[in-house]
Amino acid sequence: MSSHSSTAGPSGPGRRRRPDPARGGDRSGPGAGYGARGGEYDDFRAPYATEPFPADGFPTESFATAGRPFPTEPQAGGPARPSRTQARAAARARTRRKRRMRNGVLGLGSVAALAVLAVAGLLPGHAPASASSADALSSTAPLPKPSPSATAVASKAVPKPVVPGFAQIPGLGASFRAKIPASTDQVLLASGKSATANTVTVVLYTRSAQGTWLPGAAWSGHNALDGWTTDHHEGDLHSPIGVYTLTDAGGLYPNPGTKLPYLRSSEFKDLGTGFEGESLADAFNYVIAINYNHVPGTSPLSDARPMGESKGGGIWVHVDHGGPTHGCISLPQADVVMLLKTLDPAKHPVIVMGDAAALSA
Repeated sequence: MSSHSSTAGPSGPGRRRRPDPARGGDRSGPGAGYGARGGEYDDFRAPYATEPFPADGFPTESFATAGRPFPTEPQAGGPARPSRTQARAAARARTRRKRRMRNGVLGLGSVAALAVLAVAGLLPGHAPASASSADALSSTAPLPKPSPSATAVASKAVPKPVVPGFAQIPGLGASFRAKIPASTDQVLLASGKSATANTVTVVLYTRSAQGTWLPGAAWSGHNALDGWTTDHHEGDLHSPIGVYTLTDAGGLYPNPGTKLPYLRSSEFKDLGTGFEGESLADAFNYVIAINYNHVPGTSPLSDARPMGESKGGGIWVHVDHGGPTHGCISLPQADVVMLLKTLDPAKHPVIVMGDAAALSA
């Protein structure tokens, strides 16, 4: 309540007036009303009055805060009417109640709208209503990690190295691949176009440290006059079909630098002629023994025949003389020298020889 006691002041809503004795406004003492102090009341404080009213029929609680109309002052000889100040205070109280009610309704509507948007998953940071777990609806739950793309999985996935087998050597069937020792890292492939052809193509394949078979140059040469056979005999003019190891070398000329055991001898000299009349004088300058009916680790000139004399022997890789052979494989001299320098006993070299149809079986 105000403690001012001025008798006059400026006009306006904040002016102070003397109470009218006829309206009971001159009450004083502990039970006095709004103007208890100095018989005055303050228009600004009336709506927020919290002091108890006097005990002459007025309530003891604040009507402004209780949300009820202010009491009227008693009128002499007639019904009590509220003062103008009290009427204004009551109107302001009603306005505040309406505003609070309106704001409350709007607030509930806004909360309901936000709840609908959150359930629908339209607000940022909220999971959709279709989430199947409480964690999906929690704003503190960690977001799922995105699954890696196919390209990232491919860049991280490292395939295990595949060691190719003898199937990587073209033209070899399963039966011939099975005859090649597993320890072999050098394969000399000699293939004829047909069973009766006496010309041959020779390629040296070497297995790398990664297991890949790497082909060398293709060399052209000759085989036996009448082609190929799986049952070779002495003097039948056929080259034997099969897989044979290569372990020994020699020739009329000095060792060109081979790692194979090498025997230089004048016995490699042949003064005869070939089937087409060509000289055989240089045919055995360099030779590599093919271990068909030959004892590995012995000179190419050895007469030992493990399978017997009738099965023939002395089958070599030697220098080509320009025509068919009796059973050997012949190549140009430069190619024979290259082959001698490349073959390595530590790689367990073999020759696979025969016509194309037989080798593919």
